[in-house]
Amino acid sequence: MRRNQMMPVRSDLATMQNQFAPEKAPNYEEAEQIFITLLTTQNLDENLERLAPQRESFEKTVAAALTAAYNDAYNSSAAHRFLQRILYRINRLKLFWYDDLSHYDNERSLYLQTIRNQIEAAWQAWELEQLDVAHLKTLDVATALRDRAAADLDPALSATGRYFQDEMTIAGYRKLLEIASLDGLVEASQLSRTLGGVANPVHGVMTRLLVEEYGAGKLSRKHSTYFATMLAELGLKTGPEAYFDAVPWEVLATINHSFLLSERKRDYLRYAGGLLYTEVSVPAGFSPYHAAAERLGLTKDAMSYWTLHIKVDKLHGRWMLDEVALPLVAQYPEDAWELVLGYDQQRLMSDRAGMAVAHAVKQADKED
Repeated sequence: MRRNQMMPVRSDLATMQNQFAPEKAPNYEEAEQIFITLLTTQNLDENLERLAPQRESFEKTVAAALTAAYNDAYNSSAAHRFLQRILYRINRLKLFWYDDLSHYDNERSLYLQTIRNQIEAAWQAWELEQLDVAHLKTLDVATALRDRAAADLDPALSATGRYFQDEMTIAGYRKLLEIASLDGLVEASQLSRTLGGVANPVHGVMTRLLVEEYGAGKLSRKHSTYFATMLAELGLKTGPEAYFDAVPWEVLATINHSFLLSERKRDYLRYAGGLLYTEVSVPAGFSPYHAAAERLGLTKDAMSYWTLHIKVDKLHGRWMLDEVALPLVAQYPEDAWELVLGYDQQRLMSDRAGMAVAHAVKQADKED
């Protein structure tokens, strides 16, 4: 069967989501292994009929997980984790990892796109329900962004931040690095996906930001290299995704969200708003990690990534507010509220991820 005659997905996942009500939670680990088999099948779209039993089993589990994650039917945390891991495995194909070229055989698979779209549709609808979108549309956007940036640049230390700063042990610090490595080792990769197109002042600032994140082309100065150095100092693995299984779904969701918004140009304002929050909030967010490393007597190399970002992201935050966000408000007055939506969504998802990381760190501390 030629690619342009690809077999349709036999199971309509949206219909299955409404109809599927199992007596017990499905085996998500087994379903993920089935998906990995599909993902690595050469010419997947041309072999869907042959793989019908595996596909149907996997699709049934996806349908169950969508119900469990977004309708709170049962075991929703495990369902969230399964769905975000599936999304991540699809999304990572958009980046080149300098690995076996055959890993990208299904990069443009219509079947994978269908699975991704089904999961994202339910997930994103659920995420939007967490915010008062109607209220955001009524705000004076420029004022709202300035107020938010000022508050998040120097907030009061949270209980979670205080735990990291004052109580986290070396075991917890190692767990923190393991979890953060999934994004830290490929930092700013999603930003690179937004830079195609015409040049203008906003594009220039975003490009300047990427160039700084990438160390102006020098590997030793690339920000991800600083993260790899921290891992090495603690005797941890420095390979990408070495600690994938340690990453909570809440953290995966922030990564997948960045993939989604950076790929959809219609959501450029949401992406820019989210990036504004990230750059503004990082200095305060990373300060407890840096303080913990000092308290634990670690070397400068073992905290170098935090040191760098606490310094440079104050500048990056100003760039994003004054030279990206506010000019976009002026350019898109009818849609500018989406900048605030992106900002608030990123803050909400980052707070949720931070709580999950803190839980994992505390567990590591207890088990030490």
